[in-house]
Amino acid sequence: MSEDRVQRPARPTISEIRDVCQPDTVRMRANSEHWVADVYLRRVSPYVTRLLVTTPISANGVTFLMILTGIGTAAALLIPGLPGVLLAAILGQMQMLLDCCDGEVARWRDTSSPKGVFLDRVGHYVTEGLIPIALGLRAAGFPEAGWAQNSWAFIGAVLAVLVLWNKALNDMVHVSRAYNGLPKLSDVAGVGVPQSSGLRRLRSVARLFPFYRAYHSVELTLLALLAGVVDAFTGDLAGTQFLVAALVILGVVTVLGHLVAILASSKLRT
Repeated sequence: MSEDRVQRPARPTISEIRDVCQPDTVRMRANSEHWVADVYLRRVSPYVTRLLVTTPISANGVTFLMILTGIGTAAALLIPGLPGVLLAAILGQMQMLLDCCDGEVARWRDTSSPKGVFLDRVGHYVTEGLIPIALGLRAAGFPEAGWAQNSWAFIGAVLAVLVLWNKALNDMVHVSRAYNGLPKLSDVAGVGVPQSSGLRRLRSVARLFPFYRAYHSVELTLLALLAGVVDAFTGDLAGTQFLVAALVILGVVTVLGHLVAILASSKLRT
């Protein structure tokens, strides 16, 4: 047990939580910190973390809550109409809030561990694999009769594979570097910039139309909410079906572009 851990108060102030749990090494990460955390969740999370550290729940316990919330997010999409997509959007925000809090609890108690990182990865893979499947089922008309007679559920499963491939590419980089004894990549801007000037220009153009950011649970649930509003106006599932089809087409482009970008960057250079 570290001295810092012993000396920390049982009932910390919000300022103390921010000082210990939100250092610059966390807030200034270029890729690991989601935009909703930058914009508002890191402002809210200390209040939740302060409550959590006064309870017996461990940081990994908070991560398990995050995983369950993610599963609930996908399940909410199976509720027909606007209530389902609205609930999914709310739960998607709650999952990201808990994702902030589990790391903050670990830093406050000095209990960060490989197991915690592993469980965090499990949570995101499970959530972002289930949401596309749920979107496909929703587009198929589940749970109404006849949903299994069309191809939308299958298309949703294809979308899930693309989302998981895209996520796995990032972890493949870290695994490949570890296997070759290379240090951990610094999470700063510029690490993933392609070496080729032509690819850099193409990357700059792509950043003007950041469709490749749509495959995180937050963006997926917000897009699902928007599609659900369209469905409510049209009286059918055209909005959700268009969303799933567009995400599959753009998902292929995203995965291929991500692969090329990694190979063309310095991420795998020795």
